[in-house]
Amino acid sequence: MNKVRVLVVDDSALFRKVLSDVINADADLVVAGTARDGRQCIEAIERVKPDIVTLDVEMPVMDGLEAIREIRARWTRLPVVMFSTLTEAGGAATIEALARGASDYVAKPARVANAAQSMERITGELIPKLRALCRLHVPRFTPSPQVMRAARVEARAAPSGGRGAAQGAIDLVAIGSSTGGPNALATVLSAIPRGFAAGIVITQHMPAIFTRLLAQRLAGQTAIAVEEACEGAPVRPGAALIAPGGHHMTVAREGTRRVVRLNVDPEENFCRPSVDVMLRSVAAACGRSTLAVILTGMGHDGMLGARAVRESGGGIFAQDEPTSVVWGMPGSVVAAGLADKVLPVERIAAEIVQRVAGGPRAASPSPVNA
Repeated sequence: MNKVRVLVVDDSALFRKVLSDVINADADLVVAGTARDGRQCIEAIERVKPDIVTLDVEMPVMDGLEAIREIRARWTRLPVVMFSTLTEAGGAATIEALARGASDYVAKPARVANAAQSMERITGELIPKLRALCRLHVPRFTPSPQVMRAARVEARAAPSGGRGAAQGAIDLVAIGSSTGGPNALATVLSAIPRGFAAGIVITQHMPAIFTRLLAQRLAGQTAIAVEEACEGAPVRPGAALIAPGGHHMTVAREGTRRVVRLNVDPEENFCRPSVDVMLRSVAAACGRSTLAVILTGMGHDGMLGARAVRESGGGIFAQDEPTSVVWGMPGSVVAAGLADKVLPVERIAAEIVQRVAGGPRAASPSPVNA
């Protein structure tokens, strides 16, 4: 099999060397070329024809934001992974780059002087994303017996109408997403009408700062209110709450109210926030009145939580493969036979609105219902 060809773009010669060493160490990847600014990047894409690009945000001559705009104008399907700093400015630039068509991002190490530590961190974050975006084999996540047992216990505790209950009003929509999620969320939420009768909670895999900036951007694109969640925030109809980076978000009942609880418990599926954590809590707190929606994302976070939602009588939608940047998370839900409907991203909002308005729900999950 031919190796996946990667173009590395960064104004730091040291960082280009670190990235090149990490990428070339993978048996299926090879650095096809390097560039030190956005203008050289465009020229190199034409010359070396890479399969994927890593692109720094802050560069001279043409920065990453200008470069991604040019790339998308000329190469609509070329995967691009941005590198940005974990700062307010870096977060804002990353959200903008994703909106302009970047496929994913990796947080740039604050220091690259310690090459060994930098290589270890980059290997853990970048390589799986390069492989997933290029449809290379990614090791399958196998949930531990403890995680499976927790999902079953919490599902049994939920107020349940039983598996695949055909009736029941939906008043909470819980959405999970990762790679490609910001644009998928924008597509879905922008089509939710003002006066929507259900509350929405969202877990998007992102670090602190980035989630707040994402919420602010989405709020400007939607008719409903969108905010980053805070401890004790009420879940209310016609509003969406996004889990803050670095915190798991759960939903709990307080009398007749439902409120958000945040914690810093250990990561699940290498994530905090985790979609599984959120979905198990809504299954326990809301049962059959829950609709879970799993959007594009790498990995399998959300599959066990979707099982808990299903066992509590709730409904489940999954994004289809053609419209997903990476069909890991929704694909795992479909493979497990948990999805009521498998839909292109542009149809998901309409199906959510219909379901919340009292539309029909499948009596049992079907493998594909597009």
